[in-house]
Amino acid sequence: QVQLVESGGGLVQPGGSLRLSCAASGSIVSIYVMGWYRQAPGKQRELVARARSGGSTNYADSVKGRFTISRDNPKNTAYLQMNSLKPEDTAVYYCNAVMLTTGQPAPSDYWGQGTQVTVSS
Repeated sequence: QVQLVESGGGLVQPGGSLRLSCAASGSIVSIYVMGWYRQAPGKQRELVARARSGGSTNYADSVKGRFTISRDNPKNTAYLQMNSLKPEDTAVYYCNAVMLTTGQPAPSDYWGQGTQVTVSS
């Protein structure tokens, strides 16, 4: 059984910072991509940032220069450092990983349970 466990969400004032963590565990063979998506009330889930195993990263335009994604590959963990937070960053943040797991012929998408980030004064 494979799972992604997120932590680090919470309430922060505008201009503040938060760091999200996502740890993958279970019968993992390889992790190709780890990333973060978010979903605000009444909106579709959107990509925030993702990091491939080779080191390349992608960011949504709205977070470039403020958010940084990183990976600790030996620990199967990804982090999202969020600085200069704005009220419009308020959403449930979901960790996503594309992983090959034991007994599976191809990589699949896995999702965490989500963590709430609220930016408000």
